[in-house]
Amino acid sequence: MQLPVRPVVPGFHPDPSVCRVGDVYYLANSSFEYAPGVPIHRSTDLCTWEHIGHALDRPSQLPLEGVAPSGGILAPTLRHHDGRFWMITTLLVDEPRMFLVTAENAAGPWSDPVWIPDARGIDPDLAWDEDGTCLLTWTRFGEGIVQAELDARTGVLLTERRRLWQGTGGKFPEGPHLYRVGALWYLLIAEGGTERGHAVTIARGPSPSGPFEAYPANPILTARGTDAPVQSTGHADLVQRPDGTWAMVYLGVRPRGSSPEWHVLGRETFACEVRWDEGWPGPAEPIQPKAVPDLTEHLAATGGPLPPSWLAPGAFPTDVLKAMDNGRRLTATAGPAFVGRRQEHLYVRARAVVAADAKAHGPDESGGPGGSSRPGGSGGLGGPVGSGGTAGTGGLELRIDARHAVRVEATGDRVRAVARIGPAHAVLGEAAATGQTTLELRVVPHSAATPFGTDMGPDEIVAGTSGPDGFHELGRIDGRYFSTEVAAGMTGRTIGLTCSEGEVLFRSFTYSGADDPLTLDAQ
Repeated sequence: MQLPVRPVVPGFHPDPSVCRVGDVYYLANSSFEYAPGVPIHRSTDLCTWEHIGHALDRPSQLPLEGVAPSGGILAPTLRHHDGRFWMITTLLVDEPRMFLVTAENAAGPWSDPVWIPDARGIDPDLAWDEDGTCLLTWTRFGEGIVQAELDARTGVLLTERRRLWQGTGGKFPEGPHLYRVGALWYLLIAEGGTERGHAVTIARGPSPSGPFEAYPANPILTARGTDAPVQSTGHADLVQRPDGTWAMVYLGVRPRGSSPEWHVLGRETFACEVRWDEGWPGPAEPIQPKAVPDLTEHLAATGGPLPPSWLAPGAFPTDVLKAMDNGRRLTATAGPAFVGRRQEHLYVRARAVVAADAKAHGPDESGGPGGSSRPGGSGGLGGPVGSGGTAGTGGLELRIDARHAVRVEATGDRVRAVARIGPAHAVLGEAAATGQTTLELRVVPHSAATPFGTDMGPDEIVAGTSGPDGFHELGRIDGRYFSTEVAAGMTGRTIGLTCSEGEVLFRSFTYSGADDPLTLDAQ
């Protein structure tokens, strides 16, 4: 079994769920504490995916007040039934609560939530039997995979829950998906935890409620105990093509550095063909791009709305970042503010022109300008910084969460690079600010090369400023400290704009990413 080594949707797109309508495939992913929630992608070949929107794009659908890192939206299931798209998921704020939304078009608009108060647990799945009965299958802590009939219009459970399967003995049997194939029903789940022991297992039975017989050769997919470059593979979903063949999407991570290695982009979406053998499915040839496409995304002071890639923890980006007639204003109100995008590439250069003392005026309530392009796309870094007005402290930040982050910020007449690793805070370097402050963060290959040593992390984060005379480095730090293995949790890195005090006016932001560092060096 040769699994793919390149994701079809890179960077912090975990828990994939897929469905097909005609010749088009649709994909949903977890979004955790970030808004908007549940990114939706579309494809015609399962390899190249276009981001078309979010299932949860307004506060009435996504109440995130009090959400903790790696809380929020967990493991959606996306299905198409009776002419509508259905997305069901769990909102984890204090305690898990399930809800579903529907839409005629996967790009939206999606309905307000139908809450399911009597289903306690996570990872819900929807399926419909021959007579149209809606079946809710989910993970209930301590019981494994359970099921009940659901009135999808009201969120009321119509039957008592019944236990279906506890898996093959791996920890955390979760992420169930139920399918009818011929005369049999198949129950696909994840086991082993979403770390290096992650696996996909399957069982089948004569009805959607079982009894279920486990595949004797389980797991059908795992990378545990191997030296495969993609690890933690699991949490899969199956889809049938129009020609009757099948494919699978699943999550995985790309760890790097010295043993035991670290992954920094979060759990990404991978895909492969499926081959059936004696009535059981299993992975076959990889589905993957020839390379993860390079990307340049530019957020300018004038243009259209924020790119759909932009997100914020615990808030919607347009609630945090306000368009002005001379840039975009980010304000620290209840605490530090952050808005940005996923790090989708192994290597990155991000730049922002900041005017911490610039006068902010003329708000544009339309949501603000912006845009994106592929390499060779639009935009420079903006014009000269103004003066006068309200002071603030902020700039560029790369983070796994608020406690594990690197930022390069302007404060008063100084620019400094700061790292946070849990309770430890360190100033990596500082310099005098100039009339125009262009801040830059770089994610570069690790410079350590000690044979059999422990000093080589997955990458290095370099913070500095850019000007007419080039890049001036303020400091650098090992990227392992901004990995999931150090920070814990379920997300990946994001990179964007931050304000820790007062308000900051940004002229522009540019993200350039590639999996080949030489591509960025040539820019």
